Amino acid sequence: MQGGIFRVCVVVAAALFFQKENTTLPEQEDDIILQMKDHQEKLQSEMIRLEQEVSKQDLEVPKAVEEEEEEDNQGLDLWSTLSLIIFLMIEIWRQDFQDGSAQDPNSEEEDYLVIGNISLKTTLPDKVVLASFHDNCIRISGNDFWKMREFVEGFADDLLEALRSVCNRDADMEVEDCIGVGSMYENWRVNKPLLCDLIVPFAPPEPYCFQFQLWCCSGNDVPPDRQGCGRIKVVKANEDGSGCLCGKSNLGEDMLCLLHSKNETPRATDTTEDLLCSKNTPYLAKDQVMKWFQISITKAWNRISHKYDFELTFRNLDSPGALKVKFRSGKVIIFNITPVVQFEDTDAYFVSSFNSSSPPDVYWSLSLAVYEKNLLKSLAKKLPDNPCHLSCLQIVSFLHRKQSSLTGKSGLTNYHLKTALLHLLLSKAPSEWHPEHLEKRLRDIFRFLEKSLQEKKLYHALIGNKQVSKDILIPAQFQASEPLNLFRPLVLQGELYAKTVESFHEMLRNAPVLIQEYTTHFPNGLVPASSNTRV
Repeated sequence: MQGGIFRVCVVVAAALFFQKENTTLPEQEDDIILQMKDHQEKLQSEMIRLEQEVSKQDLEVPKAVEEEEEEDNQGLDLWSTLSLIIFLMIEIWRQDFQDGSAQDPNSEEEDYLVIGNISLKTTLPDKVVLASFHDNCIRISGNDFWKMREFVEGFADDLLEALRSVCNRDADMEVEDCIGVGSMYENWRVNKPLLCDLIVPFAPPEPYCFQFQLWCCSGNDVPPDRQGCGRIKVVKANEDGSGCLCGKSNLGEDMLCLLHSKNETPRATDTTEDLLCSKNTPYLAKDQVMKWFQISITKAWNRISHKYDFELTFRNLDSPGALKVKFRSGKVIIFNITPVVQFEDTDAYFVSSFNSSSPPDVYWSLSLAVYEKNLLKSLAKKLPDNPCHLSCLQIVSFLHRKQSSLTGKSGLTNYHLKTALLHLLLSKAPSEWHPEHLEKRLRDIFRFLEKSLQEKKLYHALIGNKQVSKDILIPAQFQASEPLNLFRPLVLQGELYAKTVESFHEMLRNAPVLIQEYTTHFPNGLVPASSNTRV
């Protein structure tokens, strides 16, 4: 009898485990129900066999031992009742499962992802087709890169020099030389028209300076949704930010301030009104900076426009540094000039951005673009000749752009794609980036991104990453910081997360057909007018 009871418990436990593992797979509903029916039939057969064994044992029990027989009958009644309850529970669960198998679209988005690894199932073309696709449809000649960069950098220098001349050196921000960052300066840009990204550091006029409050420093009050950001406080140099006492108290006629003469007594309103700070605070405001920069760029162009035979316009009013040059021939060149604040004496910068629909914001995003550019150069020196790392990034970026044109933008950006590549470069041996490994490394990027989306975790390639060499000279505050999750917005926004995952999986499914189609029929992305046409 004990052996029979044990077998019943094993069957019931198996049924319960089966229920737990498959409640997140509504798309396999029919198979699960059939398997549950099989389990139910097995359970019934076990119960019948148990009853037969108990009956056989009852025949062997001496009729004279009535007390023991009564105890066995009571035990049999107990297990029969227990078995009936278990049957009822399984049947109720099965019926509830059938009624609730259509998943609520507003339920937890984790269920959305339990569909298997599409990246592993995607059949990519071989390395020959991929190389042909890259060379004919994506790769841009080095001459195009250099000509574009030479023009943009020369014109930007002239424009910034004119900007300095129209600004008040005693009251306005001081603008420094521009710095090239992004895909154009990392040699993996694939979109046309080509786009140059320039950042322009600026500093407050003397005697002011910037103080920084970072999210990763102890004692800060940066909100959790502002990880990777910081506040920039405008203070007087060599002061604690509270101002000199001579501006707050009456020193008397026989007392003089050693820092300021009577005519230099600082005004209490300098920091908040004249230095682009948020209202009634000492913190630099992004919207104030962007408005100042737009007005300054307009004045600077008006001063030098007579020297050039083209038009200069703003591409986007929400991004005052997004400029477009249009020649009389119809040719267009676009580029971005973004004002930034240099973090202390490093190559880290706090980037300004402006959204007209949002309230003024004093939290600035940190950019380590210069360090990322240096890291790519450093890693490339260790790779074999003609490595495939940039080819992989260009192909993924191309596919992502095509998918975005079909389904609209999602939470996945080119910066996320580059971050995935940096993680793989840091974790794989240099020998694995030979050109013949293009297909394998491309699949690695797809798999890495898919896993990151499933976990909703994609850590910044430099912040808190112990794998980065100290030779890159990343500021100690960011090296010692906790890793920064770039997918945090997807954690907070369920709809954006669902759209991002759907768009990414559709990109994976479309990739083989798209690559084959472009390689066979549409070299360079368009039907060529001649054999030398390149987009």
